[in-house]
Amino acid sequence: MMNKSFITSHWISALLVTSLLPAIVCAQEHEPQDGVRVGKMSMMRKLGNLGGNLDQQASAQYTQTMKDAQQKRALAPDNHPQLIRLRAIAKKLIPFALPWNDRASQWQWEVNLLASNQINAYCMPGGKIAFYTGILDSLKLTDDEVAIVMGHEIAHALREHGAERAGKSIVSNLAVRGLALFAESKGYNGQAVAGIGGAGANLIMLNFSRDDETEADIVGLDIAARAGYDPRAGVVLWQKMGVVNKKAPPKWLSTHPAGNDRINEIRKHFPEVLPLYAHAIGVAPGNLPAYKSNVKVIADVVN
Repeated sequence: MMNKSFITSHWISALLVTSLLPAIVCAQEHEPQDGVRVGKMSMMRKLGNLGGNLDQQASAQYTQTMKDAQQKRALAPDNHPQLIRLRAIAKKLIPFALPWNDRASQWQWEVNLLASNQINAYCMPGGKIAFYTGILDSLKLTDDEVAIVMGHEIAHALREHGAERAGKSIVSNLAVRGLALFAESKGYNGQAVAGIGGAGANLIMLNFSRDDETEADIVGLDIAARAGYDPRAGVVLWQKMGVVNKKAPPKWLSTHPAGNDRINEIRKHFPEVLPLYAHAIGVAPGNLPAYKSNVKVIADVVN
């Protein structure tokens, strides 16, 4: 049987952490000077990346993934046309990514291409970017669409969403544990209470992930537009994604917003990002031509 003082001390600790949660989440640092506005970053990311452990783990994981791919002959060589293309796009995006995170200028940026049918791409903490051939081939991505995908993934790293989710998970787990201990001290089944609390916490974390995806979409649009890539490509990208991903999970159980919601959110920010794009290519905003889809069943995007 647990000592009562032990239960009480753990409950108090969990209660303190939970009570501090709103302050931690609201504490922020960075904010763009113009373009899109998404607010400053949550201080929760500092809890999730104490001592830079998450960055180190991400770098080690990326290195190991590339080594494994090379052994399987799935890592594209430096002279691969698609890899050259990806690196050229990244070279244009990265300068406009740096203002979003002070640490980004110190990152050792990398871009690699993996031979796989997966429709996927990512950017790990520290600027470690990977694309799979599946996303390029299946979606027939134009350079503008590649820039939207890459900008989105870079935004996750810049906004330190991985560390933020880790920090929120720590707080959530402490709160659930504290609730279970408190229930046990009152004679209830702590394990059952923990199960219910954990299920609720998981749904909350899914919502956090959807918020992160929306933020990455918006920041990615800003970065791509400044680099001279048409942000309207985001609409076509998600229309293409909808064609190949018809069996998506229900929105409320998904870590990603529904495709139509993403498209609507992208369109909502056109007034902020289209002038950036127009300026980058030296055209008056009112004279921008339509973004032309390379898929017949998808209409061109005017605004």
